[in-house]
Amino acid sequence: MNFKEGEVLYFDKPLRWTSFAVVNKIRYHLCRAMKVKKLKVGHAGTLDPLATGVMIICTGKATKRIEEFQYHTKEYVATLQLGATTPSYDLEKEIDATYPTDHITRELVETTLRQFVGTIEQVPPAFSACKVNGSRAYELARNGDEVELKAKTLVIDEIELLDCRLPEIKIRVVCSKGTYIRALARDIGEALHSGAHLTALVRTRVGDITLADCMNVEQFPEWLDQQEIELTTV
Repeated sequence: MNFKEGEVLYFDKPLRWTSFAVVNKIRYHLCRAMKVKKLKVGHAGTLDPLATGVMIICTGKATKRIEEFQYHTKEYVATLQLGATTPSYDLEKEIDATYPTDHITRELVETTLRQFVGTIEQVPPAFSACKVNGSRAYELARNGDEVELKAKTLVIDEIELLDCRLPEIKIRVVCSKGTYIRALARDIGEALHSGAHLTALVRTRVGDITLADCMNVEQFPEWLDQQEIELTTV
């Protein structure tokens, strides 16, 4: 394998790791194995620390393909807690408000989910990597600053209700680049005249790459030891 000329690797991002931490870990082991001080390594699509699942990592000249991978359709499995919201729309922040859920039925959930299929407008979460005047929105939000983000147009191809144990539901979402599943949870909660936040999120597919194709980050050093590494001489 020639990591400088460019390789594309697939990982199952661990829970509580940032996407940046995964890239750093992979870069560290690659540089060590190649006996080099630096190597271009990047990921194709950020996953929140509390999300797990498919993460594509490109090395060397393959980092030019990152944008191509980012445009691939993504699939997620999300668990939503209805009747409560958090400022981050997931478990990063504590519950800040609760709402009634007695009126919610499986039929109402299924009808509501259908409203989100197709081209929709979505306001990204304040706790996101979107840029506001040169700063990341999450940096401003964590400092307690007001963050106003504009709605973005995106496409939801499919939403399937996998499990309904009210007030908890599990859904499968197939969507375009730029979709925030946390924001979708917020909007589903509002559409149900209640509230909602994510309690679990797994990215199960990017394009044709599924979890079955992914490597465990902790197993990467062992996997790397078994590879024939080609060293490009300049």
